[in-house]
Amino acid sequence: MVACGQVLACWTLLALLAGVSADPARYDHFRLYRLLIETPAQVEMLQQLEKQSDSYAFMGHARQPNQNLTIMVAPHKIAEITELLQRYELQGSILLYNMQELIDREKATIKPKGTRPEEFAWQFYHHLDTINEWLRWQAGRHPELQLLELGASYENRSLYGVKLGTNPANSGVFVECGIHAREWISPASCTFVLNELLSSDRPDVRRLADRFNWIIFPVVNPDGYRYTFEGDRFWRKNMQPYGVCRGVDLNRNFASDWNGPGASNDPCRYDFAGGSAASEPETRALVEFLERHVAQWRIRTYFSVHSFSQLVMFPYGYKVDRVPNYDDLVAIGRKGVDAIERAHGARYVSGAMIETIYPSSGDSVDWVYSALGVPVAYTFELRGPPDSTNMFVLPAEEIIPTAEELLAAFIAMLGEATRLSYYDGERQEL
Repeated sequence: MVACGQVLACWTLLALLAGVSADPARYDHFRLYRLLIETPAQVEMLQQLEKQSDSYAFMGHARQPNQNLTIMVAPHKIAEITELLQRYELQGSILLYNMQELIDREKATIKPKGTRPEEFAWQFYHHLDTINEWLRWQAGRHPELQLLELGASYENRSLYGVKLGTNPANSGVFVECGIHAREWISPASCTFVLNELLSSDRPDVRRLADRFNWIIFPVVNPDGYRYTFEGDRFWRKNMQPYGVCRGVDLNRNFASDWNGPGASNDPCRYDFAGGSAASEPETRALVEFLERHVAQWRIRTYFSVHSFSQLVMFPYGYKVDRVPNYDDLVAIGRKGVDAIERAHGARYVSGAMIETIYPSSGDSVDWVYSALGVPVAYTFELRGPPDSTNMFVLPAEEIIPTAEELLAAFIAMLGEATRLSYYDGERQEL
């Protein structure tokens, strides 16, 4: 979910035009800067830089003084950014001198294509086909697990998910993962949670599996996720062409103040909102599925899993108005971040999206809350912290602890929501 600049749309344009067999994009000697914005003049300069140059990748937008901002800078712009930092007296530091080194180290932790589902493990990252085959394998082993197939993406790939549960009286929990392609820790953590719900003998996890029906989609942006393995590790959007550029930010494509704050109408930008609300086949597949099943399956909770920044956020992202159950969502979110810290010591922050990260419109969580009336709706930004040098390339040794933190948050938050009577007839403590 964390934003990124035009460089990611434009740097690989030739590769996109050449097709998926082209050599992957490389980020040799791209530097990562962490800046402290202190004055309006600095804000204005950085806004102009993001708008005018395709060689800076902004992890967020410059909005106001007293704001930290991370920027990835192409090597041929190092001299320019150095001069600008001096001229505008911008304080900051270089977090990383060569982004490609992160990508190269990560390659050793990617399981090869054709990995058997029995060999699926959370010490590694997995290709799209491996994840889908693992879902099919699990559905064949567990009669309480139903394979779901939504179709199809722009490149004609199905969106695969599962429904876990046999009691139609249970409330449903929908877990949406992998909507931003480069956030590999999201599908990894979501498959870990599913595996725990299926196999753990921990009493708190068993209660979670027994008292809720779970709908989990590990990769709702299959084209983009595949492309991050074969084309550009930092790709964010789907793969739908718009003129000479490609891709829509699917988490700006929902009908929640579509194309408002924090979204762009420029197809070459990382946060391009699309041609219209739900213009993208992946978005439409999710919207139609949720509209059909939200009442039937009693979906009262929606979790959207992203990275990075270590946040647990609820609506709204596009306006400062507080939701009617704001106090409850604050309390539920606080339970989540407390549980995360107890798990491994990681510190997350919880709050409304617009209060904790940046303005964003057209996101899935705002839409399910407002349009479908799902009252417990959260966006997770998983590890690392806002000043992370790994960004979206989280080391594989952090998959399990990150996923354990997510599971701990689910247990605590659903327990608090139960206590607050969000699930009729399920008031018993989790």
